[in-house]
Amino acid sequence: MDYTLALSFFFGLLLLYVLVRILYLPARWLFLVMYNGVIGGVILWLLNFAATPLGLRVAINPLTAVIAGFLGIPGVIFLIIISYLAS
Repeated sequence: MDYTLALSFFFGLLLLYVLVRILYLPARWLFLVMYNGVIGGVILWLLNFAATPLGLRVAINPLTAVIAGFLGIPGVIFLIIISYLAS
């Protein structure tokens, strides 16, 4: 077997390892933000579904979904207060 092929294979694997190590943390954070955004969107949708007859409505967009997803109940309360003050 040609040593240049083995050396190229080794450096390719090393490069792949380095790229995975560099990109792992940002990808993990990206998936965490997306996951919390989906959970927050579901929470806001349920809130809008239950509270619309009471006249309470919170806009569902990526920012409000991420706020509700990361902060949980305090974030939802914050969004309700902001929505009430804005109207």
